[in-house]
Amino acid sequence: MADPSDAGQPDRYPAPAVHDAAVPHPAVTPPEAAPTMPAAPAEAPATAATADTDVGRRRFFRQFAGELFQGAATVVGAAQALQRASAEAAGAILDPASLGLSPAPVVEPPPAPTGFRTPFRESPGLLHLVDQRLLPDQLVEVDIRSASEAAHAIRSMIVRGAPAIGQVAAIGLALSAQRVRDGRPYARRATLRGAATALVNSRPTAVSVRWAVDRLMARYEAVGDLSDDGGAIADAMREEADTIVFETTEDHGRLAEFGRVALTFPPDRPLQILTHCNTGPLACGQFGTALGIVQAAHHAQQDVHVWVDETRPYLQGARLTTWELAQAGVPHTLIPDVAAGHLMARGEVDVVIVGADRIAANGDTANKVGTYTLAVLAERHEIPFFVAAPINTVDLDTPDGAVIPIEERDADEVLAIRGVNIAPRDTEVRNPTFDVTPAALITAIVTDEGVLRAPYDEALALAAGRREVRRSASRPFGDWGSPATPATTAAASPTAPSPAAPASPPAPDAMAAPGGPGTPASTAREAS
Repeated sequence: MADPSDAGQPDRYPAPAVHDAAVPHPAVTPPEAAPTMPAAPAEAPATAATADTDVGRRRFFRQFAGELFQGAATVVGAAQALQRASAEAAGAILDPASLGLSPAPVVEPPPAPTGFRTPFRESPGLLHLVDQRLLPDQLVEVDIRSASEAAHAIRSMIVRGAPAIGQVAAIGLALSAQRVRDGRPYARRATLRGAATALVNSRPTAVSVRWAVDRLMARYEAVGDLSDDGGAIADAMREEADTIVFETTEDHGRLAEFGRVALTFPPDRPLQILTHCNTGPLACGQFGTALGIVQAAHHAQQDVHVWVDETRPYLQGARLTTWELAQAGVPHTLIPDVAAGHLMARGEVDVVIVGADRIAANGDTANKVGTYTLAVLAERHEIPFFVAAPINTVDLDTPDGAVIPIEERDADEVLAIRGVNIAPRDTEVRNPTFDVTPAALITAIVTDEGVLRAPYDEALALAAGRREVRRSASRPFGDWGSPATPATTAAASPTAPSPAAPASPPAPDAMAAPGGPGTPASTAREAS
């Protein structure tokens, strides 16, 4: 049925015009065109009419066929012309010079910023954090004035890495204590307890934040949570924060040297090390953990090459580890995460060294997601798998990995890379930030108290006890200078060289027994 709304409107798809004027109807011949015929018998008119009909019919079909061929040729010609025009346009895009156009100038991206950097430095009343989200393209600092700002920086990944965020949490809480030193006791208590809770919850998997916050809050309680002397509270918490930075510097130096001595170097080629995520100074504050071992070997002039996992989805390996290794001059190659098994199967990996965010009492280890996969592959190919982490990463209150909380982050980290979508925005996403590697897959755990081997429950408990004894016997922090010195000197200038490896190696026999004692590898002054 015709749509009434179309009445009086031109047909959107008109039928082809019928050329009646060009094709005379075979049954109707104009009188002036009729041929003159001689007289014939009575039956002749019928024969003549039949002949005229056949001639007209043939003329009609010849003309009709001609028009069909002409129309087809026109269509083919138009298609060929369109094809030629498309080819010319594509050629102009790919080669502007073909049309006499000058090609667009090639703009080289600016070089990546250079120079060894730790993740933070201090000035009076401020903590300056390197915004690690912008590396390696930009080296930008974010100023932190309080614990709440520190918690935001940790949660938003401005700063990351378990040891680094523990130190940042401690300094942030100390800054808040300084800000409320003249406040009323009850208001101060509410502020500091709320700040402590925010920091602990900023990255729940990493135990280092809770460990650091608990230490500062213990100093607060020791002075008196409702004490009127806000200055004494602020000074005590500041001293504890600086002590944490000092201890971290020394502990990581010891760890790096223990790990270096534990490695077996081939006589005729570089040691091929595969690492995951980022475990250098940016993640740890000073030497680093897994990358600390690598740099210790490099500074000792031992030949190493590092396979760097890109570490999806946040690309810490691609963005940060490669940048740090380049600053240190360590040979390295970036690989997709999924290529690790291929390299292992080809015999191109000698050892895997990773960091840790939390180690349970039985040795189960939570680390950046993808670590468990590497451990399974390493066991399949009989490759040593080392975890490098200081003793303060060990959580003896967590019996095993099953109860370690695993943080899940925003879907945008998987759906897009630096604002560019790589999947439809409505795609459902799971984004666990960590996974747990069972202790049975770990060859050894390298700590500041030596190289620990299974059974890990015994080895970890003994090592934690030894660390407490070592720390209690250490000189008081104040003997090293003003309370702000270690935190301030933890960061070098942008053009400063990377720190040298610890000078004092641990005793070789410390490598054999779980948690064997070793000599301290460095001091805070050596690190600076």
